[in-house]
Amino acid sequence: MIYVSIIEIFVKAQDSLSVSFGDKMGTRATILGFFGEILVIALIYKFIPKDTNPHEVRDDEELEQISSKSLNSSRAKMRLMRTGIFTALAIDIHNFPEGISVSVPIYYATGSRKKAFLYSFISGLAEPVGALVGYILLMHIMSNTIFGILFASVAGIMLFISIDELLPLAKEYDDGHYSIYGLVFGMLVMAISLFLFM
Repeated sequence: MIYVSIIEIFVKAQDSLSVSFGDKMGTRATILGFFGEILVIALIYKFIPKDTNPHEVRDDEELEQISSKSLNSSRAKMRLMRTGIFTALAIDIHNFPEGISVSVPIYYATGSRKKAFLYSFISGLAEPVGALVGYILLMHIMSNTIFGILFASVAGIMLFISIDELLPLAKEYDDGHYSIYGLVFGMLVMAISLFLFM
């Protein structure tokens, strides 16, 4: 998500806004949309109470209490399912990482491969349904400007979620530097896939 946000989506936003406003103003508008959306999502997280926010990173003591009860507690199972579902909604560019990020937490929460597959499949349907709804809502006003603003915003949201939620969550289960190796490997996979489909 980090690689795609910065290398692919940010650049598309910049290209679209440059058509509307020229190179210099288009770049400024892209930067404003990108960091503006990061600010918006950060403020939303700030005002969601910590104890009800399913994305809030817990301290070690809380994690130990949760992990000791986790597989037997329906509340912990719901948290894991919510994490999987929210993560799936955040990853809307490539289906492979989305499927993994949804199915693994659900599988570990429920122990059911069928549920993991079903929720991954349902979350995959969110993309075409969201595209259809977005098209219906925006088809009459779609322009390079709207397209650029939306892409800059999505790039900001995806980057924030990756750095604020996914990376710290991966580090909690890390033994060494595996989460960073996974991050770099994931960026390489995204780079190759983007290159192959240019």
